[in-house]
Amino acid sequence: MQPHFPGAIVGNVWILAGFAAWMTAQFCKLLSSVIQRRDVDFAYFVSTGGMPSAHSATVSSLATAVGITEGFDTATFAVAFALAAITMFDASTVRLAAGRQARILNQIVQEMRQTHKLPPFPKLKELLGHTRFEVLMGMAVGILVGANVTLWWMVTHSEGTP
Repeated sequence: MQPHFPGAIVGNVWILAGFAAWMTAQFCKLLSSVIQRRDVDFAYFVSTGGMPSAHSATVSSLATAVGITEGFDTATFAVAFALAAITMFDASTVRLAAGRQARILNQIVQEMRQTHKLPPFPKLKELLGHTRFEVLMGMAVGILVGANVTLWWMVTHSEGTP
């Protein structure tokens, strides 16, 4: 029996699962920042990079929700799984490398400013990607949140409930 999920975005369990995982991962980053710095900086709630990977949490949650509702042997799950794998690979390779390059470029510009007159140049964002461990933790958050949100949704939206 395929569950019926009414509504557009608000009633879409797959979007809800992905969004809940993203929120959970971002809240973890914010909480970690509060513990480490003893200060609340809401910029961490919408930041990229850090622990756990919100990108990984989002796509893993989506793939988990699709697998539970549509079946793990469907084309839909295969597409969600491929999206998750590509996103997580990108976060731990391409985006991580771009962040490291930004750090080096920022150092070069800072050193050149000491000896040369350079026009103002905004500092490049350095925290872009994730370590493999941050990606793995994001994936774990995504699977747990995705499974819980989807199972909760199925129970509350099953036929015969009040």
